[in-house]
Amino acid sequence: MTKAELIEEVASAVEMTRKDSEQIVDTIFDSIVHALRSGDKIEIRGFGSFRTRKRQPRVGRNPKTGAKVDVPAKKIPFFKPSKELKDLINSHPSGDAPPAPAAPAPTAPTVPPAA
Repeated sequence: MTKAELIEEVASAVEMTRKDSEQIVDTIFDSIVHALRSGDKIEIRGFGSFRTRKRQPRVGRNPKTGAKVDVPAKKIPFFKPSKELKDLINSHPSGDAPPAPAAPAPTAPTVPPAA
């Protein structure tokens, strides 16, 4: 799903204009980015949490030339899904149990050799 598709989904779900729903989606994303930049953790119950992780400086390699490159320390965004989200993703779409694995193919009966 793209950002444009998300905006359309919000607009149709709450019956508002596309422009208003775009402003809502942009505000949510901007709020998440602002909180992460200031070092806060965002927790959305039933969905997951966003936070930053610090990567240590390291020596990398340029894949084209093979030359060593110093990679500086940096913060990266990290998302941890909630248990509820994991369960929803892994449940069968119709709410039933997932289909049972197929039984192995039957083998041809062995016939003893003629004497």
